[in-house]
Amino acid sequence: MRPSSTLFSRLLFGFLLVIASAESAPAESPQNTEWARVIEDARCIKIETDKLEAVIAKNNPKHWMTGIEKGSFLDKSTGFREIGDGLMVIDWLMEAGSDEAWSDQVIAKDGHGVGRYTWHTNETEPERIHYALMAHGSSHRKRMVEGPQLCHRMKPVQPEIIRGADFIAVKTTYLYEYAAPGRKPGSRWTQWIVFPQGERYFVLMDKIDSVNDSEEMFLRNDTPGCVRHVKGDTFSEMYLSYLSGPNGVRIPSSEFFNPFPPDLKFGYRRDLNQTPERFIRAYHLRDKETGEDGPWLAGLTLEPSVVYEAWCSQRPGDIIVMIEEIHGRPVKAGESFSAAHIVGYFDTIEDMHAVYDRHKGHTALAVDALGWRPVK
Repeated sequence: MRPSSTLFSRLLFGFLLVIASAESAPAESPQNTEWARVIEDARCIKIETDKLEAVIAKNNPKHWMTGIEKGSFLDKSTGFREIGDGLMVIDWLMEAGSDEAWSDQVIAKDGHGVGRYTWHTNETEPERIHYALMAHGSSHRKRMVEGPQLCHRMKPVQPEIIRGADFIAVKTTYLYEYAAPGRKPGSRWTQWIVFPQGERYFVLMDKIDSVNDSEEMFLRNDTPGCVRHVKGDTFSEMYLSYLSGPNGVRIPSSEFFNPFPPDLKFGYRRDLNQTPERFIRAYHLRDKETGEDGPWLAGLTLEPSVVYEAWCSQRPGDIIVMIEEIHGRPVKAGESFSAAHIVGYFDTIEDMHAVYDRHKGHTALAVDALGWRPVK
């Protein structure tokens, strides 16, 4: 017997509904295991391990593109999350010098210029001057080599995912789209993020393959990331390993209640400081409801000598900026430079030091399906 037209229509509708649901649902990796899984959809990649959760945006991020998405980095053992605008966020390619003569000429196709991020002496623009001084200081001038500011203006990307027996790795690449006068666009940024089994941190590399010459090229990022707070409600103290001697300095949150520029305090410049034994930057998380301390969230740059300049400054508003600039040395077209970092949760400063010392001296990562390893 043939089914009635009504029954046939119901069966057909149910079949089509199943197909549509399958197409719209996030795709899980076929290699998901007990310790980790990967869920990918059109917007992002979600990584969940036995210790962490993190999201890597492909487009339409909650705040910035690049690195780990805002608020997504979860420490499963304590329930704490990152409290800034994301982790290991990437900026322009830059160099030392002034761009006053041409900054307003460099406009991206989307209409975004670079002038408002640089320091000018035009007294008719006091708000712009104030922003630039508070954001970047006035003692060490910088200018863009290539743009855009990737975290802010990067177009959608399709990262590559590699699964190993005891790690998950995500690779993202992007070509800079425009350049300063006399330069050309097209330098390649590559970021590897590796999540090892059993760890409360990820390992990361940023690499630049340059198409330009520069006497002092560097890549600007946030390491580990900025801090959002109101009078220290989300963190109790900062730790900077490279200031105040070999043991570093612990800075109470009260030092960040009022704005100050990067070159006033807590700054580091390679040309003015001795290269430290370790380069660690961390903030001690605090429960906003109870005021009790949680874990530290730390960024470890595994080769201290690659840090060109770094600061930890309070901007007007509720944000502490932890900018770090890597390399800052001569580069020829066709040459590359990179830095390797570990970013994650630690219970003590001693734990940070122990992890750092196991991996120190490396500036890059090598990753394939068989495994990953830090390299010099």
